[in-house]
Amino acid sequence: MNIMNLPTKLTITRIIFSIILIGILVFPFDMIGVEIPVIRTVIDLDLRYVIAGCIFIIASITDFFDGYLARKYDMVTNRGKILDAIADKILVNPILIIFTAEGFLHPLVPVIVVARDIIVDTIRMEAASKGKVVAAIHSGKLKTASMMIGITLLFFNNMPFEYIGIRVDLFFIYFATIMSIVSMAQYYSLNKKILFED
Repeated sequence: MNIMNLPTKLTITRIIFSIILIGILVFPFDMIGVEIPVIRTVIDLDLRYVIAGCIFIIASITDFFDGYLARKYDMVTNRGKILDAIADKILVNPILIIFTAEGFLHPLVPVIVVARDIIVDTIRMEAASKGKVVAAIHSGKLKTASMMIGITLLFFNNMPFEYIGIRVDLFFIYFATIMSIVSMAQYYSLNKKILFED
């Protein structure tokens, strides 16, 4: 099967978007004399975060469609699964670290999420070494969806919920952090026989 089928191309596109997104967030524009304007509304919006948020939304949409198309047209491959997992981590984890560095999130969020990913990836690699493929589970998908919703809202300063004083962005992010722990435990429980078999 062609390794560059449409779902794989979408996954690679997501990786490219992620790199651009990270670049926008960490590039020291002030050091080269570029001032990023702030959109003045009832709640101020940093144009850099608005642009990054739009890119994040597009990248998140590709995350849905690559999996949907792969399943619908029977183009699921082990390589595609691995690339998809890598793309998800490149898209989400650096953003959590950046938001934490900016003071928007508690440090426990990226610590838990990154540690969970390391553990789950270790389980997947060990299973792969024994010829088994560890499929995504419902709690993991729920974690990913919740995290993407929360990050999207955080990019846009929790709009429109900020008007009524409800931190929906943090609710989704912290819920996703809890689901990270839950899904990690489930991955371990479902695959512990594989891990400890000779």
